[in-house]
Amino acid sequence: MTPANLAQSALTDAAPPSGLSPEAQTLWLIKAHRWEEAHQIAQDIPSRTGSWLHALLHLIEGDESNAGYWFARANRPAVPRSGIDAEWENLAALILPPD
Repeated sequence: MTPANLAQSALTDAAPPSGLSPEAQTLWLIKAHRWEEAHQIAQDIPSRTGSWLHALLHLIEGDESNAGYWFARANRPAVPRSGIDAEWENLAALILPPD
């Protein structure tokens, strides 16, 4: 599944496609504006990618201080709120396998 396919699914489907990794499910939920559900999954992913997803969620919520903490845990530079869409795309490129 491409990032564009995942984003389109999040806008049109009631649930994420089956078989997605927790990371990809989190991306889907972020795009579907279901941030609480996304947060529940992201905080249980014990990796830098999980921390990066967690950072993005805090950025979306407007909690830039907490986002900065999670970006640091992910070993990523903090980004401003204007970078939310680009961060989603960067994460999608990392998480989704190439077709």
